[in-house]
Amino acid sequence: MSRRIDVELSVETEYLTEQSEPDHDQFVFAYTITIKNQSPYAIKLLNRKWTVTDANGKVTEVMGDGVVGKQPRIEPGKTFKYTSGTVLKTPLGHMEGTYGMVNDDGTEWQLPIPLFRLAMPNILH
Repeated sequence: MSRRIDVELSVETEYLTEQSEPDHDQFVFAYTITIKNQSPYAIKLLNRKWTVTDANGKVTEVMGDGVVGKQPRIEPGKTFKYTSGTVLKTPLGHMEGTYGMVNDDGTEWQLPIPLFRLAMPNILH
């Protein structure tokens, strides 16, 4: 019998002006991910897979264990929040991906990370 896992995921992005160098095609973005476990079971984030696409259509895939050096266990009703970043060669792009998760009963599954935009302020109307 499979357990119903209810997880809420939200993303906030920020353009980091002080770290960016537009004259050298370096646009730095931070993103903050919040994962809230709304199920009655503990879950653990094992790995991540990102697809990062810039405005020129250049696609970069990023895979690895955990996030920011952690493989967090998220208890029922609890939230895990972290901030990371990426560098693009264009002032506009987007990211999407998946987190590899595991339930406390050992069942592995994928948590989709919906596409979100990375944009330098005032680049879009």
